[in-house]
Amino acid sequence: MTVTVSPESAARKACRDSGLPDRSLAHLHEHATAVYVLPTEGIVVRVSPAAHRRRLETAVALTRCLIANGFPATEPADIPQPVTNGPYTVTFWKFYPQREQGVPSAGDLGELLRALHDLRLPPIELPGYRPLASFQAALEVSRCLTTDLRDWLTGRMNELLDAYDQLDFPLGYGHIHGDAYPGNALRDGTTVRLGDWDEVAHGPREIDLANTFQGVRFGRSERELKHFSDKYGYEIREWPGLLVLCDIRDLHTLNSYIRRADRGDKVATEELSHRISTLQKGANRARWTAR
Repeated sequence: MTVTVSPESAARKACRDSGLPDRSLAHLHEHATAVYVLPTEGIVVRVSPAAHRRRLETAVALTRCLIANGFPATEPADIPQPVTNGPYTVTFWKFYPQREQGVPSAGDLGELLRALHDLRLPPIELPGYRPLASFQAALEVSRCLTTDLRDWLTGRMNELLDAYDQLDFPLGYGHIHGDAYPGNALRDGTTVRLGDWDEVAHGPREIDLANTFQGVRFGRSERELKHFSDKYGYEIREWPGLLVLCDIRDLHTLNSYIRRADRGDKVATEELSHRISTLQKGANRARWTAR
């Protein structure tokens, strides 16, 4: 008989194995990663696929290095980690309750990225940035996509990878967050911290800027985009490669919806269908919903 390990059961076992009581464990949200909180201990428990263990080891090591050098990254809990349990790998992080402090702005993110990119390269080996590598993996194993949709998405992916290979990057290469958008910024009193470091890499700095501009699909305003550019100190919209990076980001954001649809999540299936439909129509500014 096969026993299925759920993200919650993996989180609970990882807590117990790490000496943390799991009684108060509560679900926060689930998208690319299942996220829980131990409110009494002030710890967030993130449950990721076991195959991501190496990148999670890098994320924990890098954020500890960044904090030691004065950068406001979200802080890993001071316990041995990550912890692997069956098909999942679990990491533990300090909990930053957001309450009524207000959502960090696009300008806050621009300021954080400017500071991050200005830091000296950390003494940690980072993976090279590989556009759409996780998307390709999701396509290959997905059960929810028809053959026609899989073929169309594969063709679109190959078009964008060819276009990416032709780009010149004026900001150069360095350590990048890899998934930088305002939703990954958290308030900590008067400080704004940058979190969710699972995709940290060495790559073109423009990658970290483009994600905010892809956010027009989610209602990002012209004022917010200008604030972001002013705080970072560079107007990426004057660079012709931005559209390619935004289109790559469009495909990248399908990853979690494909995985959730494969698990039978009806809301994710509906949103995935909507997103693919707009992509096929070439509707570059069609609104999407994060749900």
